[in-house]
Amino acid sequence: MEDDMTNEPDEPEMERSELAGEFTEDDVTVLVDIYRPAGTQNDWILEVITEEDDLTSWEEPFATDREAFEEFLATVERDGIRSFFGGEDPEPAVH
Repeated sequence: MEDDMTNEPDEPEMERSELAGEFTEDDVTVLVDIYRPAGTQNDWILEVITEEDDLTSWEEPFATDREAFEEFLATVERDGIRSFFGGEDPEPAVH
């Protein structure tokens, strides 16, 4: 008898943008995750994860990974990198 866990559906593989990765400003680092289902031409999803595991997701996807990254940079410029930290709010932030 084999110990096979294939009864559960596999998570779809994701294609990560070359623009995704760690971003540091003012000694604060966040993970910028820009991705879409692998092998598709779907729009790109943008998420930012802090060192404290706060998650910020954008409701609308982006046509290009560059647009997603530029939106991230604009948010940092407008609101500051600390705006991604949830503080008292347990719900994920949505833009």
